[in-house]
Amino acid sequence: MTTVATSAPSRPSGQLGHRIRIVSGVAVTLLFLFPVFWMVLTSFKQQVDIFTSPPKFFFTPTVSTYVEYFRRADIERRLINTVIVAAGSGLLSIVVGTMAGYALARIRLRGAATFGVLILLSRGVPPIALAVPMFLVARQLGLTDKHITLILAYSTFLVPYVMWLMRSFFLSLPRELEESAMIDGCSRYGAFFKIIMPISLPGLISTLIFSMILAWEELLFALVLTNRVASTIPVAIAGIAGDTINGANWGALTAVGTITVVPVVIFALLVQKWLIRGLADGATKG
Repeated sequence: MTTVATSAPSRPSGQLGHRIRIVSGVAVTLLFLFPVFWMVLTSFKQQVDIFTSPPKFFFTPTVSTYVEYFRRADIERRLINTVIVAAGSGLLSIVVGTMAGYALARIRLRGAATFGVLILLSRGVPPIALAVPMFLVARQLGLTDKHITLILAYSTFLVPYVMWLMRSFFLSLPRELEESAMIDGCSRYGAFFKIIMPISLPGLISTLIFSMILAWEELLFALVLTNRVASTIPVAIAGIAGDTINGANWGALTAVGTITVVPVVIFALLVQKWLIRGLADGATKG
């Protein structure tokens, strides 16, 4: 008796499912990006075109709103302030949070886990409950409307975030790395800075990026602790949104919103290699 070998049937349904997932992913991405696209588009419209019904996708663009509010709201200075505060608070939180995360991951101390949980629970405190006491302390010390005040304030909610992210990253690294270094004569600090830190660099950079983005968009502390000198971009947006005597100025809001979003997008594109690498290493180590 002879047997006839039959080839396995092709599975077009598998390819169809793959294509459906790709199309669904693209559709969801476009759905979430559409408000950003519409904000940028509106920022180049004249006031009369903004309220046209049905909405106009083709119009004569203008930059008059950008020119007007760069001068009126002092956007250039606020943008520089935002960069200084975001970079400063991100770097400070990385330094403190990384060392704290390493201590929780490696050093065996009684109550260390409880201490870490308590720090994490501080993230659950409403920011408004901290903003007023911080303002009173800053006023007593003469530190209102200063960059260092905002940097320290932002670090209060960034350090727990950094600490737990880096703790998870350090736990994924084998202890043998430090033990081998210390056998060769390194101290605990030497093993940390010479062995662990270079290996953890992708995770460190990705955490720094997220921290700077969180600080970039923060409003409450900047609104309470600054007045003019150290005021940031989100405060300018809040000021324009609150000026509703003649109705909401959507042209100004979308223009300042675009100025706020575009630097973050450019920054993310420039560092996307480090960001993806850090996320991938954190997901595959262990």
